This record gives sequence, structure tokens and C-alpha cells, in this order.
Amino acid sequence: MKIQLMKINDYNQVHKLWCATDGIGMRKLDDSYEGISKFLLRNPKTNFVVEKSNNIIGVILCGHDGRRGHIYHMVVDKKYRKNGIGRLLLDTALNSLKEEGINKVALTAFCKNEIGNKFWESVGFNKRDDLIYRNKSINTEND
Repeated sequence: MKIQLMKINDYNQVHKLWCATDGIGMRKLDDSYEGISKFLLRNPKTNFVVEKSNNIIGVILCGHDGRRGHIYHMVVDKKYRKNGIGRLLLDTALNSLKEEGINKVALTAFCKNEIGNKFWESVGFNKRDDLIYRNKSINTEND
């Protein structure tokens, strides 16, 4: 098992893993090959995959705007959970953000994503009750 920076060549395996995982919200354009390619170019040092026997079994999509970090998708293949892979991905991404001068990171998780929310709580991510998350699609093709 090895962890390495995510490259666009990993996209097909990563996308397959995302689609096979409950609790992940996929967007037509943002999570397309082109969308992820653009994201990786903007954030080349903060996205990682874990590989075992040439198969991607874990991935974290993480970036920053120069001020705050944000975790977008983190998935570990169901067959490999409870082996520290999620923690390895998270720690690696957080260290990478820290090296880039980022001091705080946020994420959004669906309320019904019980497995994900239990993990985030267990690694010290606090639930915020003082904020209202809002978004607006500016491209109707990105459903």
C-alpha cells in the first residue's frame, strides 16, 4: 500500500470509487475529468490517493484559496475501511496544507452521511451550529 499525489491519470479509478460510495455528492461539471483536471492544476500538492496492487483504494480531494483549506471528497473503499487509510489520507492532506501556509480547513458533509460524520468527529472536526451553508449554481449544466 502506498500514498501518493493524485494525478489526472488516476481520474477513472477515483471517479469509479466516488460513484461506488454512499454519501458522496457528485456534480456533473465539477467532478468531470475536465473539472478535476482544473482543480488538480490549481491544487497540485494537496490531493492524494492510496494504492494497493495498482488499484486506488482511497482518495482525498482537498484544496485551498490561499486563506482556508477545504476538503471536498474523501473516500476509502468499503473493503479497506478501519485500517487507518482515512486517517493517513487526512493527515497527509493536512500536512500539505500546513506546508502551504494554510491554518484552517473546512469540509461539508451531508447530514445523512452517518459513516462520514462519525469519522470527521473522531478526528477532531467540530460541527458548527452557528453558520448557515449556502450555495448557488451559476451554471445550470452542473447538476
